[in-house]
Amino acid sequence: MADLAPSGHGAADASAPQSLDNSTLGFWIFLSAECILFASLIGTYILLHNQTNGGPSPQSIFDLRLTFIGTIALLASSFTMVIAYVHTLGGRYAAMRQWLVVTILLGLVFEVETAYEFKGFWDKGLTLQTSPFGSAFYTLVGFHAMHVLFGVFWITSLIFYSYKKTFSAESATKVGVMGLYWHFVDVVWIVIFSVVYLLGKAA
Repeated sequence: MADLAPSGHGAADASAPQSLDNSTLGFWIFLSAECILFASLIGTYILLHNQTNGGPSPQSIFDLRLTFIGTIALLASSFTMVIAYVHTLGGRYAAMRQWLVVTILLGLVFEVETAYEFKGFWDKGLTLQTSPFGSAFYTLVGFHAMHVLFGVFWITSLIFYSYKKTFSAESATKVGVMGLYWHFVDVVWIVIFSVVYLLGKAA
């Protein structure tokens, strides 16, 4: 009987990494579906961006200086997320929380910049109904902004959860999966910024 206890304990430990790997794998599958969705939205925008119906065009309405501020904030937040994850691996949860808060603040800078940009475009006559370009632009960029906002809420909930005693056993995986999502959102924005803003302004 004494010999069976370690064996059973070891089996339970062996199954834990597999469970964690499965959760990460499942999230990669989710991100694959998100890639397809964003690819569809970006493709739709490329097809419609020249259809302005006499309304504002990308060349006349985009202000790269303003958008660049939000872009830098979002890219910097990816770096702070990495730092938070490193602190998680080291069991330094107080430092992890601090860097997660910084990540949240940078994400909110991006959100505020996007909202301010949308308001400016709306005041200049670019609405969802103005043209196919307007509809495609607001749908694509707005959908991405919703992903960033969801990430902000997710990180916030993770910070609160980190105060529980059970957090340490699964902390690396939870923060790691959150990091995957946040880096994905950043990479998608690089593509959107290049296709929508840089090419749109240069065309």
